[in-house]
Amino acid sequence: MEEIYAKFVSQKISKTRWRPLPPGSLQTAETFATGSWDNEENYVSLWSIGDFGNLDPDGGFEGDHQLLCDIRHHGDVMDLQFFDQERIVAASSTGCVTVLLHHPNNQTLSVSQQWTAAHYHTGPGSPSCSSAPCTGVVCSNPEIVTVGEDGRINLFRADHKEAVRTIDNADSSTLHAVTFLRTPEILTVNSIGQLKIWDFRQQGNEPSQILSLTGDRVPLHCVDRHPNQQHVVATGGQDGMLSIWDVRQGTMPVSLLKAHEAEMWEVHFHPSNPDHLFTCSEDGSLWHWDASTDVPEKSSLFHQGGRNSTFLSHSISNQANVHQSLISSWLSTDPAKDRIEITSLLPNRTLSVNSLDVLGPCLVCGTDAEAIYVTRQLFS
Repeated sequence: MEEIYAKFVSQKISKTRWRPLPPGSLQTAETFATGSWDNEENYVSLWSIGDFGNLDPDGGFEGDHQLLCDIRHHGDVMDLQFFDQERIVAASSTGCVTVLLHHPNNQTLSVSQQWTAAHYHTGPGSPSCSSAPCTGVVCSNPEIVTVGEDGRINLFRADHKEAVRTIDNADSSTLHAVTFLRTPEILTVNSIGQLKIWDFRQQGNEPSQILSLTGDRVPLHCVDRHPNQQHVVATGGQDGMLSIWDVRQGTMPVSLLKAHEAEMWEVHFHPSNPDHLFTCSEDGSLWHWDASTDVPEKSSLFHQGGRNSTFLSHSISNQANVHQSLISSWLSTDPAKDRIEITSLLPNRTLSVNSLDVLGPCLVCGTDAEAIYVTRQLFS
């Protein structure tokens, strides 16, 4: 079992993100950002894990996540992404998108750029301009893409005052999350169970492709793209199911995996070890999914405090026509390989686990129980 440490921070944490390491760096992750929600005053904060987890001579653990700096944030932090080493993009429930700059010399955060009305409701039944929450952000320097409850997609560039491109009625329902597939292409998920692919090279306001969960229209809350195979994406939604999609094939998920008992809030492939995937849920759980095929005849068991419960996987489409060696372990339909090991990472159920992030051997997550959990030994 990985050692995992908690820190209580007196605010509900909506988002946690590791600061990216410089290219080619051999360090492990040391700094992470958090955003809060549903508090009288919300903050974006930067933390250092320092010498976290070093045993002191008495056998206790020294070190703690140290708060480096924070800045007040107007509205709930709906999403948070590092733009680069120094800048963080925060999405607000007020519809505002803010770029924050970290000054390491005096450990402060300041607002470097802001688009105050990036998302807003218009039309009959809404005031002349009522704000709509910005629900998701994705960054690929110099570009920042935002989505919102207003069904709008914005493409911003750092240091540009106005949006470079806006697709106003991209969706008639709420867009919940967004990721880049390839640089000009993004993928959004919405509240009626659809994935839509958008190509910024095309002038029109129509998606280039739509995929969906058949029949159910279960709201999707989160999406992540496989770091090496850009056609493979994972989504999670209101029913807690994990869906794996191959956007080159068909319009339905390749696998539907029975997962959490309540909403899945985030899903992340491990960036450098993508046979490993992590999910967190409203039900208070944080899971590590291991689909690596090098484990001999792995029994598909769910490990949690010694109890084992069997695990179910349905594979929908037949991948036989794809060259075997190119298949991601997530797309495999060979029953012998159709085994995924799931480990519960939190010692006991808590209130909702809203956010997680993984980088190298390190994981951080944030909860409604006003706690941040960190481990530096994911694969030990």
